Amino acid sequence: MLKVLVVMGSDSDLPKLRSCLETLDDFGVEYTARVCSAHRTPELAHQLAVTAEEAGYGVIIAAAGLAAHLAGVLAAYTTLPVIGLPIAGGALNGLDALYAMVQMPPGIPVATVAIDGARNAALLAIQILALSSPELAAKLKAAKQEMADAVARKDQKLQDSLNA
Repeated sequence: MLKVLVVMGSDSDLPKLRSCLETLDDFGVEYTARVCSAHRTPELAHQLAVTAEEAGYGVIIAAAGLAAHLAGVLAAYTTLPVIGLPIAGGALNGLDALYAMVQMPPGIPVATVAIDGARNAALLAIQILALSSPELAAKLKAAKQEMADAVARKDQKLQDSLNA
């Protein structure tokens, strides 16, 4: 199965990426996590992007705050899907990072999740990989059914309490 490359702009982003990494673990998806700055280590960003496919990655998750050019830089150098994960911080509390990721020029798309939406970034990566993995697709279907069942139990509990 293809792997996920998780690249964060700073090691200070790691606490906000925990749910991403835990979700990948929960689904049994192998990943590598790296720290790379689009501005301070552009050569490393280039190297990670151009070698990702050959190294067995199928999706890249790029997490960054502030100017947040990491996802766009990685996307410029690869044909793999890149998922942007804007991290809250700075004067605009992540809005600048969100805009930097969603406002990509034509030809260099970055799929972007919510500010600090680490779990959804992982789930989107898993959905992409599941296109070529029936086993992973089955795990996703089971997880969605578990969510639906949990909502049904909560509704039943509400109904029981209102009718008591």
